[in-house]
Amino acid sequence: MSVSDVYPAEILTGFAVALLEAAGAPPDNATLVAEALVDADIEGLASHGLLHLPMYLDRIAGGSVDPCARGEIVADLGSRLTIDAGNGLGQVTAERACEIATERATAHGLAVVAVRNAFHFGAAGRFARKIALSGQIGIVMANTRPMLPAPGAVEAVVGNNPLAIAVPTGGEPITLDFAMSAGAMGKIRLAAGKGEPIPEGWAQTAEGQPTRDARDALLGTLLPAAGAKGFGLAVMVDLLAGGLSAGGIGEAVQPLYGDLARAYGSANLFMAIQVEGLRPLAEFEAAASGFADRIRSSRTAPGAGPARLPGDRAVQARSRFDGASRLGGETLDALRSRARRLGVAIPIALSESRSNQDRD
Repeated sequence: MSVSDVYPAEILTGFAVALLEAAGAPPDNATLVAEALVDADIEGLASHGLLHLPMYLDRIAGGSVDPCARGEIVADLGSRLTIDAGNGLGQVTAERACEIATERATAHGLAVVAVRNAFHFGAAGRFARKIALSGQIGIVMANTRPMLPAPGAVEAVVGNNPLAIAVPTGGEPITLDFAMSAGAMGKIRLAAGKGEPIPEGWAQTAEGQPTRDARDALLGTLLPAAGAKGFGLAVMVDLLAGGLSAGGIGEAVQPLYGDLARAYGSANLFMAIQVEGLRPLAEFEAAASGFADRIRSSRTAPGAGPARLPGDRAVQARSRFDGASRLGGETLDALRSRARRLGVAIPIALSESRSNQDRD
């Protein structure tokens, strides 16, 4: 069973940077990836956080991820571009795609950046929010290996493809970020590691039977959120991200935790929409923030918490951040193992003797 403990986020970030640099990543690439992973843990998105770093390191060692790649522009039509990520670390190429999309939308009013040969980039909302903080509307999507069956079927044919949309408000953007399954694969992996059940409706066995056993779910298929609606959205993300980039679609995208020598083959799409010109940005931001205030102040059922908007939990988590971040014991053990393999010193705060001492 995995036990979570709290550690200084600065130490976790530094440890992650050291591991990535030892694996061959340049300092700027290593820092960007480490910060993105730790930020996800700080925001309560452990399924997108340091949980994945051991796999990143193993894929670098296996040759399917190039830690030095930043992506190459292979088609440039001004407001429309295609980047070949070269199987680089996903957060690195996603960050670059966001910067290009924002710059080109400023010049053209709208920009679309399609990315092929991409790798896992963590939470899509991070990058949509980045675009929105520039005063533009950000839309980000990616495809994954097939995890979802068509309604009534048992065979996974489409990915659990994330979609994020963020709009500027003059303050914290309103950020919608969701994958198309009823439950995230990362959360199922966490539940399997802890030996905990998953909610009903999240997954089915390989034989198509509903299951709450996380391990059986990993051998079966995820179920789409909202049934045919979630499945349909997943299909469209696959076609937009994979189709427009000339990248992988469906089974062309490989299992993230599969053959370490075989490239993941994901595809991404980044869109930036310049608000100014359609209407004054300040007017749009005032309308968005006013609508957000109305929703948050709406009347709730007895005993229910306050009404929330998409992204509010992450915003609240950031506001409560006190310098510490939670990390599962299983993930920390995996990071220590990679540190020993790479010859990286394990910080005293993360050492096994210190962890055991903290639990006494």
